[in-house]
Amino acid sequence: MKEIVIGSEIGRREGSSPATEKAASPSPPDTLVERMKDFGQQDAFAYWDELSPEERDLLVKDIQSLDLPRMDRIIRCSLGSQGLPLPAIEPVPESCVSTVEARTLEDRERWWKRGLKAISEGKLAVVLLSGGQGTRLGSSDPKGCFNIGLPSGKSLFQLQAERILCVQRLAAQFTDAALSPIHWYIMTSPFTDDATRKFFESHKYFGLEADQVTFFQQGTIPCISRDGRFIMETPYKVAKAPDGNGGLYSALKSSKLLEDMAMRGVRYVDCYGVDNVLVRVADPTFLGYFIDKGVSAAAKVVRKAYPQEKVGVFVQRGRGGPLTVVEYSEMDPSVSSEINQITGRLRYCWSNVCLHMFTLDFLNQVANGLEKDSIYHLAEKKIPSVTDYTMGLKLEQFIFDAFAYSPSTALFEVLREEEFAPVKNANGASYDTPDSARLMLLRLHSRWVVAAGGFLTHSVPLYLTGVEISPLCSYGGENLEAICRGRTFHAPSEITF
Repeated sequence: MKEIVIGSEIGRREGSSPATEKAASPSPPDTLVERMKDFGQQDAFAYWDELSPEERDLLVKDIQSLDLPRMDRIIRCSLGSQGLPLPAIEPVPESCVSTVEARTLEDRERWWKRGLKAISEGKLAVVLLSGGQGTRLGSSDPKGCFNIGLPSGKSLFQLQAERILCVQRLAAQFTDAALSPIHWYIMTSPFTDDATRKFFESHKYFGLEADQVTFFQQGTIPCISRDGRFIMETPYKVAKAPDGNGGLYSALKSSKLLEDMAMRGVRYVDCYGVDNVLVRVADPTFLGYFIDKGVSAAAKVVRKAYPQEKVGVFVQRGRGGPLTVVEYSEMDPSVSSEINQITGRLRYCWSNVCLHMFTLDFLNQVANGLEKDSIYHLAEKKIPSVTDYTMGLKLEQFIFDAFAYSPSTALFEVLREEEFAPVKNANGASYDTPDSARLMLLRLHSRWVVAAGGFLTHSVPLYLTGVEISPLCSYGGENLEAICRGRTFHAPSEITF
């Protein structure tokens, strides 16, 4: 199996012969060839003689669309960082974490009200990371379109949109003026953008105003071989992949959306991933805590379930250094298993679950800093190539890369069973499936019903089912007494107005 990289023999498509090859002229533009040579990528033209005029035009346009100096800098910096020893790490200081057991009812109420007031003043924007397809779920649609099988049949997008609507209604009580709607910025990819827009249009934006939703695309970056050469997906197209959810920062900058946020009066930005069924979008309590702490960045965290759990964890880079995330694959198993002898818990226990809050000022700094450093994570993957698939490298930045730039970061512990039910794998897998996420939501909402004075009946064991409460009725279990007290609900079912 061949891939088109420098130093490789110039390949011919199977079955071709001199008699069937197209004429070698006209040649590629001399200036473009020289430019590609400057960056060691001239083999992108290896199949030129076999291409039709239309295909040659596509290849030239594809290469001209690349920012070659930037690509070269990213490739050299990222490959050069491989094999370097990781900086020393320390557990996150307790002073940086608000744990569930340490929070009082007064704290929660104060943060809730402070967050709702800020929302009522238009100071919060929400950013959704939605560039991925549901491939592992057996779907080619954007992951947010996925229906996990709730009684309502709602998609992930609809659940999140309705939570925004609910928060807006709750915030309205804190202002006498017209409420500024929460603006929802949705980051797609070239592979999901069109389908996402059409899905929202066909569902009338799930009750939101069309002008409070902005779609924008993350970037793509060429896939490369181990020696840094572009892999060709076809003889006239460079193989590319999305630049990771950390592509958010450069995408916000290039789309001028940071300026758009400032123009709207936004000061705080809530960022989250699309595939969490229990995500509390625009959480007033988290926002209030964030404002109260006066930090540049914050993250919700859950306690690591067991030492080998495949999640990134927050650490401190050296004593007194910034908080950042280390992926599970980067941590020595012996370090992952270390126990705090005082608490009896894991020393490195704070799992990153992609629920973040930033100041707008900090996002502006990150958008410039990450681009300047140009170090991307490398993931070895099967890449579609000219002949079939070849092993190569995808380059990605992650949203948590920003934390290394933050002068002050706070972590906010949440309970996994209340706020983290990811949908990543098809049913039949051992974890993070639609079935497991659905059950977590139904169980949580069943507890809300009971706490509000309601009762449940069921025709199957209750641990296998439950009830779904519409986000339009309640955001986090509040204000359910009038709906639930003294009433009996049969599971599974949806409770709505």
